[in-house]
Amino acid sequence: MANRLQNTRAGAAVLALALTLAACGGEEKAKDAEAKAKGGAGSSQTVTVQAAALRNLPRTITASGTISAWEEVPVGAETGGLTATAVYVDEGRYVRQGAPLVQLNDALLRAQLRQQQAAVQTAEANAARDDAALARAQELKERGFLSQASLDTALANQRSSQANLAAARAALAETQTRLSQATIRAPVSGLVISRSVTRGQIVSPGTELFRIVRDGRLELDAQVPETDLAMVRAGQSAVIASDQVGETTGTVRIVTPEVDPQTRLGVARISLSGAGGFRPGMFARARIDAGANPSVTVPTAAVLYRENRPGVYILDNQSRARFRPVTIQSRSQQWTAVDGVQAGARVIVQGAGFLGEGDRVRVVAPAAPRAAAPAAAKSNQAAR
Repeated sequence: MANRLQNTRAGAAVLALALTLAACGGEEKAKDAEAKAKGGAGSSQTVTVQAAALRNLPRTITASGTISAWEEVPVGAETGGLTATAVYVDEGRYVRQGAPLVQLNDALLRAQLRQQQAAVQTAEANAARDDAALARAQELKERGFLSQASLDTALANQRSSQANLAAARAALAETQTRLSQATIRAPVSGLVISRSVTRGQIVSPGTELFRIVRDGRLELDAQVPETDLAMVRAGQSAVIASDQVGETTGTVRIVTPEVDPQTRLGVARISLSGAGGFRPGMFARARIDAGANPSVTVPTAAVLYRENRPGVYILDNQSRARFRPVTIQSRSQQWTAVDGVQAGARVIVQGAGFLGEGDRVRVVAPAAPRAAAPAAAKSNQAAR
């Protein structure tokens, strides 16, 4: 009986000890969970913060497109059925307005011209004869030696001669015009970019023989996103670049009022100041100077890339870092203009590269510049 009582007391003591240890362990686990929930001070990342601000920054809009002619002028024959006897220019040649391009066979036209000239001379002689006859008839009528019917006949003959003379002169002018059209000339000054006529070819009227870029002027049909299209205006300067021929300057000539509903792109036509090595059909890029525009800016050092997307870490009211994707509008060494962040947002700058979504941070003042350290060292050496 005594042994049983001792065993009962020993079991109760062991049970009490086990309960005490269990209680202590649970309390420690609870404390650990609470520390993790609060993100203890020991796990906080030290960072600096700067507010996003609205600043007027130089805005550069990037676009790309195809080089095209400012104005392409097709050149064809006005008269047809004649053979090309000479071709004076080829592709790549710059021609002046009025310069001969093609000579057509004009032998038949020259023969017709001589015939028309003879017809005009005959009509002039007949008109002179009938003029003199009318003058005599009028004189005789005044003296009473000629009837009114005879005077009317002389007047009719004179008018018929004048009409025949006018018709002969018109036919001569037509032949002269056709003869001049046998020499096809450049209607404008410019660069010949295509030729489709050869010597010996019978040329039909209206057939395109050449294509000329008027004044040799080229332009870039730059495709601009609709979000930036409102900032592009005629007269703005631009830099046009190509990997093959380098760079040249240009000026925005016109911004088309239409946006492609499929691509959401508008077109800005940029006139090139000099063609250089650019040719119609080439691909090129443009940097359009849109001037100073108010934009929300953040420090350039605060912009990070997560999953190939630019963004910044914003400090929320619980001192936690929240990643905010942004769209970069322009960038300089110190500031970056972005879309996706409101002015006044607290942007994490130093230490942002070591953060993850929701990390608790501790904000400190930015480190003071250490430019005075070398000067102090020199002063100490001088003192020694």
